[in-house]
Amino acid sequence: MLTPQQQMLLDLKPEQPPTLENFVIGANAELVARLRILGETSSFEAIYIWGPQGGGKSHLLAATAEAARGKRPTVFLNGAEAGAELPLATGTLLVIDDVQGLGPEAQIALFRAFNAARFLGLALLLAGDEPPLRLALREDLRTRIGQTLIYEIQSLSDDEKAAALQRHAIERGMLMDPGVVHYLLRHGRRDLPSLMAMLNSLDRASLEQKRPPTLPLLRELMQTSLDLEKE
Repeated sequence: MLTPQQQMLLDLKPEQPPTLENFVIGANAELVARLRILGETSSFEAIYIWGPQGGGKSHLLAATAEAARGKRPTVFLNGAEAGAELPLATGTLLVIDDVQGLGPEAQIALFRAFNAARFLGLALLLAGDEPPLRLALREDLRTRIGQTLIYEIQSLSDDEKAAALQRHAIERGMLMDPGVVHYLLRHGRRDLPSLMAMLNSLDRASLEQKRPPTLPLLRELMQTSLDLEKE
């Protein structure tokens, strides 16, 4: 049976939908500026973003797709969900995350989308975990992806992560010692979404248990999280 703290961690959900405004830009200013334009225009564009999980690729793709809705036809798919047919209406923004998960038929469909893109005024926004030449995809599709605008998403420095976490805490009205953020950066997961989620759980535990958001409470939550992963 789960303890209250374990259930709280399992129930924790992101509180804000991903937007280009709440993305922590760091060294990715050029990429974010390009994505803002992508949602505003119906002209042809093809962009590929790559980098490790937790770096912000999915956030940027979801945010760009949401920003474009109402301005142009928009389709947002995960690579594993894509099938043999892709929606190719004129002016569509086609967004595919985790292209390394595309099946054989979906790879052919995406190759055809590249061929039709200029004629139909499509925009393609793709993301994967490797640079194009390392993707385990058809050679012709890898070549097409390699001809897009390619951005390797840049990880945040620890100082940038600390600033983002402190700003997030202020927005939530949390009054906590700066040592909490430093401890979380040293001992927590390295990606910002996981760090934010742990900070959210600390805030919630503080309110539910009527305890200040201190290091001892954070350590308890992190230990509970480790115990859940072992089960």
